[in-house]
Amino acid sequence: MKLKISFALMVSLFFPLGLQARTADPVSLETTLIDVPTAEVLDRYQASSLTRAYDHGTLMETIDFGVYPRFNVGVSLAAHGLVGSSASVRVLTPDFQVKWKVYDGSLYLPAIAIGYDGRRYGYGYDKHRHYTHTKRYLDDRKGGYVTLSREIIVPGLTASAGANLSDLELDEFYGFIGLLYRVTDKINLLTEWDNIRHMRDSRANAGLRVYLHPSLALDGAVRRIGRGKESERILQIRYVTNF
Repeated sequence: MKLKISFALMVSLFFPLGLQARTADPVSLETTLIDVPTAEVLDRYQASSLTRAYDHGTLMETIDFGVYPRFNVGVSLAAHGLVGSSASVRVLTPDFQVKWKVYDGSLYLPAIAIGYDGRRYGYGYDKHRHYTHTKRYLDDRKGGYVTLSREIIVPGLTASAGANLSDLELDEFYGFIGLLYRVTDKINLLTEWDNIRHMRDSRANAGLRVYLHPSLALDGAVRRIGRGKESERILQIRYVTNF
Protein backbone atom coordinates (compact mmCIF):
# COMPACT_ATOMS: atom_id res chain seq x y z
CA MET A 1 0.00 0.00 0.00
CA LYS A 2 2.81 2.44 0.85
CA LEU A 3 4.39 1.73 -2.54
CA LYS A 4 1.11 2.53 -4.32
CA ILE A 5 0.71 5.77 -2.38
CA SER A 6 4.27 6.81 -3.20
CA PHE A 7 3.67 6.08 -6.89
CA ALA A 8 0.48 8.18 -6.90
CA LEU A 9 2.32 11.09 -5.30
CA MET A 10 5.21 10.89 -7.74
CA VAL A 11 2.86 10.90 -10.74
CA SER A 12 0.89 13.85 -9.37
CA LEU A 13 3.85 16.02 -8.45
CA PHE A 14 6.55 15.23 -10.99
CA PHE A 15 4.78 14.37 -14.26
CA PRO A 16 4.68 18.00 -15.49
CA LEU A 17 8.43 18.36 -14.87
CA GLY A 18 9.18 15.44 -17.17
CA LEU A 19 7.80 17.27 -20.20
CA GLN A 20 9.88 19.79 -22.11
CA ALA A 21 7.72 22.64 -23.29
CA ARG A 22 8.45 24.04 -26.72
CA THR A 23 7.89 27.61 -27.78
CA ALA A 24 4.36 27.74 -29.19
CA ASP A 25 1.12 29.67 -29.19
CA PRO A 26 -0.93 29.49 -25.95
CA VAL A 27 -2.57 26.08 -25.68
CA SER A 28 -6.23 25.44 -24.88
CA LEU A 29 -7.18 24.55 -21.31
CA GLU A 30 -10.92 24.43 -22.04
CA THR A 31 -11.16 20.73 -22.88
CA THR A 32 -13.42 20.49 -19.80
CA LEU A 33 -15.33 22.87 -17.58
CA ILE A 34 -15.62 21.32 -14.09
CA ASP A 35 -17.18 17.94 -14.89
CA VAL A 36 -18.75 18.74 -18.27
CA PRO A 37 -16.59 17.94 -21.33
CA THR A 38 -16.34 20.49 -24.13
CA ALA A 39 -15.72 19.70 -27.80
CA GLU A 40 -12.15 20.99 -27.55
CA VAL A 41 -9.22 18.57 -27.66
CA LEU A 42 -5.49 18.78 -27.20
CA ASP A 43 -3.46 19.17 -30.37
CA ARG A 44 -1.17 16.37 -31.50
CA TYR A 45 2.00 16.24 -29.37
CA GLN A 46 0.35 18.13 -26.50
CA ALA A 47 -0.04 16.72 -23.01
CA SER A 48 -2.18 17.81 -20.08
CA SER A 49 -1.74 17.21 -16.36
CA LEU A 50 -4.78 17.87 -14.16
CA THR A 51 -4.52 17.52 -10.38
CA ARG A 52 -7.79 17.73 -8.42
CA ALA A 53 -8.13 17.86 -4.63
CA TYR A 54 -11.65 17.21 -3.37
CA ASP A 55 -13.89 15.64 -0.73
CA HIS A 56 -12.54 13.43 2.10
CA GLY A 57 -8.91 14.24 1.36
CA THR A 58 -8.95 12.69 -2.13
CA LEU A 59 -6.32 13.61 -4.69
CA MET A 60 -6.80 12.65 -8.36
CA GLU A 61 -4.21 12.97 -11.12
CA THR A 62 -5.40 12.91 -14.73
CA ILE A 63 -2.96 12.77 -17.64
CA ASP A 64 -4.13 13.25 -21.24
CA PHE A 65 -2.17 13.08 -24.50
CA GLY A 66 -2.87 14.34 -28.00
CA VAL A 67 -1.67 11.21 -29.77
CA TYR A 68 -3.27 11.88 -33.16
CA PRO A 69 -4.88 14.94 -34.74
CA ARG A 70 -8.28 15.47 -33.05
CA PHE A 71 -7.81 12.37 -30.84
CA ASN A 72 -6.87 12.31 -27.13
CA VAL A 73 -6.29 9.45 -24.68
CA GLY A 74 -5.65 9.61 -20.97
CA VAL A 75 -5.55 7.85 -17.62
CA SER A 76 -6.58 8.90 -14.10
CA LEU A 77 -5.46 7.70 -10.69
CA ALA A 78 -6.92 8.77 -7.33
CA ALA A 79 -5.82 8.28 -3.71
CA HIS A 80 -8.67 8.50 -1.17
CA GLY A 81 -7.82 10.05 2.20
CA LEU A 82 -4.38 11.12 1.04
CA VAL A 83 -4.78 14.78 2.07
CA GLY A 84 -5.40 15.42 5.76
CA SER A 85 -5.07 13.24 8.83
CA SER A 86 -6.93 10.10 7.76
CA ALA A 87 -5.28 6.91 9.02
CA SER A 88 -6.67 4.94 6.07
CA VAL A 89 -5.39 5.83 2.59
CA ARG A 90 -6.70 3.86 -0.38
CA VAL A 91 -5.43 4.03 -3.96
CA LEU A 92 -8.50 3.63 -6.15
CA THR A 93 -8.80 1.66 -9.38
CA PRO A 94 -7.31 3.64 -12.30
CA ASP A 95 -9.75 4.99 -14.89
CA PHE A 96 -9.23 6.02 -18.51
CA GLN A 97 -10.68 8.54 -20.92
CA VAL A 98 -10.66 9.12 -24.70
CA LYS A 99 -12.03 11.92 -26.88
CA TRP A 100 -12.35 12.38 -30.64
CA LYS A 101 -13.30 15.72 -32.15
CA VAL A 102 -15.38 14.77 -35.17
CA TYR A 103 -16.34 18.26 -36.39
CA ASP A 104 -14.68 21.67 -35.95
CA GLY A 105 -17.87 23.67 -36.18
CA SER A 106 -18.87 26.47 -38.55
CA LEU A 107 -20.60 29.83 -38.52
CA TYR A 108 -23.94 28.13 -37.89
CA LEU A 109 -23.08 24.72 -36.41
CA PRO A 110 -21.28 23.82 -33.16
CA ALA A 111 -18.11 21.78 -32.83
CA ILE A 112 -18.80 18.12 -31.98
CA ALA A 113 -16.79 15.54 -30.04
CA ILE A 114 -17.47 12.01 -28.84
CA GLY A 115 -15.65 10.20 -26.06
CA TYR A 116 -15.55 8.05 -22.98
CA ASP A 117 -14.81 9.20 -19.42
CA GLY A 118 -14.37 6.55 -16.72
CA ARG A 119 -13.68 8.88 -13.79
CA ARG A 120 -15.89 8.58 -10.69
CA TYR A 121 -16.15 10.87 -7.67
CA GLY A 122 -17.38 10.59 -4.10
CA TYR A 123 -15.82 7.30 -2.99
CA GLY A 124 -17.13 5.71 0.20
CA TYR A 125 -20.90 6.31 0.10
CA ASP A 126 -23.74 3.85 0.66
CA LYS A 127 -26.91 3.51 -1.42
CA HIS A 128 -28.63 6.10 0.80
CA ARG A 129 -25.95 8.67 -0.14
CA HIS A 130 -24.36 8.65 3.31
CA TYR A 131 -20.60 8.62 3.75
CA THR A 132 -19.84 5.34 5.53
CA HIS A 133 -16.47 4.20 4.10
CA THR A 134 -18.03 1.75 1.65
CA LYS A 135 -16.66 0.97 -1.84
CA ARG A 136 -19.52 2.73 -3.64
CA TYR A 137 -19.29 6.07 -5.46
CA LEU A 138 -21.64 9.00 -5.05
CA ASP A 139 -21.09 10.11 -8.68
CA ASP A 140 -20.81 7.34 -11.26
CA ARG A 141 -18.67 7.60 -14.40
CA LYS A 142 -19.87 9.69 -17.31
CA GLY A 143 -19.17 6.77 -19.65
CA GLY A 144 -19.79 7.25 -23.37
CA TYR A 145 -20.81 10.77 -24.37
CA VAL A 146 -21.31 13.23 -27.21
CA THR A 147 -20.76 16.96 -26.61
CA LEU A 148 -21.32 20.08 -28.69
CA SER A 149 -19.68 23.49 -28.11
CA ARG A 150 -19.97 26.94 -29.65
CA GLU A 151 -19.86 30.63 -28.74
CA ILE A 152 -23.32 32.09 -28.16
CA ILE A 153 -25.05 35.45 -27.68
CA VAL A 154 -22.01 37.57 -26.72
CA PRO A 155 -18.27 37.31 -27.39
CA GLY A 156 -16.50 35.19 -24.78
CA LEU A 157 -19.57 33.17 -23.77
CA THR A 158 -19.26 29.51 -24.82
CA ALA A 159 -21.92 26.84 -24.26
CA SER A 160 -21.30 23.09 -24.16
CA ALA A 161 -24.11 20.54 -24.04
CA GLY A 162 -24.59 16.87 -24.71
CA ALA A 163 -25.70 13.45 -23.52
CA ASN A 164 -24.00 10.45 -21.98
CA LEU A 165 -24.57 6.77 -21.18
CA SER A 166 -23.00 6.08 -17.80
CA ASP A 167 -23.01 2.28 -18.08
CA LEU A 168 -23.50 2.18 -21.87
CA GLU A 169 -27.11 1.09 -21.31
CA LEU A 170 -29.33 2.59 -24.03
CA ASP A 171 -32.20 3.19 -21.60
CA GLU A 172 -30.03 5.24 -19.21
CA PHE A 173 -29.43 8.51 -21.08
CA TYR A 174 -28.23 11.50 -19.06
CA GLY A 175 -27.80 15.09 -20.20
CA PHE A 176 -25.41 17.91 -19.33
CA ILE A 177 -24.97 21.59 -20.12
CA GLY A 178 -22.31 24.10 -19.16
CA LEU A 179 -21.30 27.71 -19.76
CA LEU A 180 -17.87 29.33 -19.80
CA TYR A 181 -17.62 33.11 -19.78
CA ARG A 182 -14.25 34.75 -20.42
CA VAL A 183 -14.32 37.81 -18.16
CA THR A 184 -10.73 38.76 -18.99
CA ASP A 185 -7.76 37.00 -20.56
CA LYS A 186 -6.92 35.62 -17.11
CA ILE A 187 -10.33 34.95 -15.54
CA ASN A 188 -13.14 32.60 -16.67
CA LEU A 189 -16.47 31.94 -14.95
CA LEU A 190 -17.77 28.33 -15.08
CA THR A 191 -21.29 27.04 -14.47
CA GLU A 192 -22.81 23.66 -15.33
CA TRP A 193 -25.75 21.33 -14.74
CA ASP A 194 -24.60 17.74 -14.98
CA ASN A 195 -26.07 14.23 -14.77
CA ILE A 196 -29.53 15.43 -15.83
CA ARG A 197 -32.16 12.69 -15.67
CA HIS A 198 -33.67 12.56 -12.18
CA MET A 199 -33.56 15.85 -10.29
CA ARG A 200 -32.21 14.15 -7.15
CA ASP A 201 -29.19 12.81 -9.00
CA SER A 202 -28.40 15.91 -11.08
CA ARG A 203 -25.58 18.23 -10.04
CA ALA A 204 -25.27 22.01 -10.19
CA ASN A 205 -21.64 23.15 -10.18
CA ALA A 206 -19.99 26.56 -10.40
CA GLY A 207 -16.44 27.80 -10.30
CA LEU A 208 -13.73 30.27 -11.25
CA ARG A 209 -10.75 29.59 -13.54
CA VAL A 210 -7.68 31.79 -13.14
CA TYR A 211 -4.86 31.68 -15.68
CA LEU A 212 -1.50 31.85 -13.93
CA HIS A 213 0.19 31.43 -17.34
CA PRO A 214 -1.16 30.73 -20.86
CA SER A 215 -0.46 27.03 -20.20
CA LEU A 216 -1.33 26.91 -16.48
CA ALA A 217 -4.74 27.41 -14.87
CA LEU A 218 -6.07 27.15 -11.31
CA ASP A 219 -9.75 26.27 -10.73
CA GLY A 220 -11.77 26.71 -7.56
CA ALA A 221 -15.31 25.32 -7.64
CA VAL A 222 -18.31 24.10 -5.65
CA ARG A 223 -20.02 20.86 -6.72
CA ARG A 224 -23.52 19.61 -5.87
CA ILE A 225 -24.66 23.10 -4.90
CA GLY A 226 -27.62 23.06 -2.49
CA ARG A 227 -27.18 19.41 -1.47
CA GLY A 228 -26.21 19.95 2.17
CA LYS A 229 -23.52 17.51 3.29
CA GLU A 230 -23.12 16.26 -0.29
CA SER A 231 -21.87 19.66 -1.47
CA GLU A 232 -18.11 19.94 -1.76
CA ARG A 233 -15.40 22.43 -2.57
CA ILE A 234 -12.69 21.40 -5.01
CA LEU A 235 -9.40 22.85 -6.12
CA GLN A 236 -7.63 21.77 -9.29
CA ILE A 237 -4.66 22.87 -11.34
CA ARG A 238 -4.08 22.07 -15.02
CA TYR A 239 -0.84 22.33 -16.94
CA VAL A 240 -0.66 21.86 -20.71
CA THR A 241 2.51 21.61 -22.74
CA ASN A 242 4.05 20.19 -25.90
CA PHE A 243 6.23 17.09 -25.99
